[in-house]
Amino acid sequence: MIDILKLNDIADVVTKYLPASQYNITKATEQPVGVLVRSADMNCLEIPASVLAIARAGAGVNNIPCSNCAETGIVVFNTPGANANAVKELVICGMLMASRDVLGGVLWANSLKGQAEVPKLVEKGKSQFVGPEIKGKKLGVIGLGAIGSLVANDAMQLGMDVMGCDPFISIDGAWGLNRMVHKALNYDQIYAECDYLTLHVPMTDGTKGMINAESIAKMKDGVVILNFARAELVNTKDIIAAVESGKVSRYVVDFPTDEVLDVKNIIAIPHLGASTPESEDNCAAMAAEQLAIYIQYGNIKNSVNYPDCDLPYTGRTRIAIAHKNIANIIGQISAVIASEQINISDMINKSKGNFA
Repeated sequence: MIDILKLNDIADVVTKYLPASQYNITKATEQPVGVLVRSADMNCLEIPASVLAIARAGAGVNNIPCSNCAETGIVVFNTPGANANAVKELVICGMLMASRDVLGGVLWANSLKGQAEVPKLVEKGKSQFVGPEIKGKKLGVIGLGAIGSLVANDAMQLGMDVMGCDPFISIDGAWGLNRMVHKALNYDQIYAECDYLTLHVPMTDGTKGMINAESIAKMKDGVVILNFARAELVNTKDIIAAVESGKVSRYVVDFPTDEVLDVKNIIAIPHLGASTPESEDNCAAMAAEQLAIYIQYGNIKNSVNYPDCDLPYTGRTRIAIAHKNIANIIGQISAVIASEQINISDMINKSKGNFA
């Protein structure tokens, strides 16, 4: 029986890939072979030496010490795209909420409780919540991965003029993109031309604070900015100043911090992007499947610290070795195997940075 430690409650669908006949999924074990995690912070945890892999049911891995894991041969998986549809739907919702003050209107309507002739008051006061339609407006999508491409495609269906920019777009991402989406030469073109701007890039040293006073100054007056990616992509002080001045008409963020709460024209959503039962099932299933395939066959897909590596299983004994990407390491490993009079029938080696 193989012990799998789960650090958070996770959808029961995981048992499809980690069946009870082979795996013991538990919240307490001293020698887990794998770890399933959602939001639990592992950065300060002492990870047992028995762990071969960690699977995060979600895209972000800030709660996992990925570099340290790579050094000790632990493969870390995430689940890109598993929650893409859920996030896409909320982005579209956020765009509509930012255009027409639905939230303000609902709160105002509820405040009329107990007053006489509510229908007349509604008709008299509704004009304060008027807002434009999104049809015919230009949407700029920064990042055309699993989520960004879905947002772009659906916005096209809603009649928007869509412009996208992603210097690192994958072949699969390009194939899945509506051919009518315009390609922006750079982010500055999106800043200059778009009425709405939505962010779908990972948080890195290069993207942290990318929306700041300097980039906002390049945007159209009254632009709407949507952030369903990471709070740190947007400089908090600068976005508040831009909203208060009217340069940015609305800022919609799915990662509230204390500073942005209760600021007029900032719509703070409590990280609901992937909060659907379908999304939770998709993430859990993908995480469990990747973990099982690695433990059983040594194959890797969607690791953040090791390369994708796939060698079809032929029913023979196989050895999977995580190693440093240095000269002659393959020769040294082969020599050890040959010294035991063992023949290598097939082999694959892939590298990602310093690890292979």
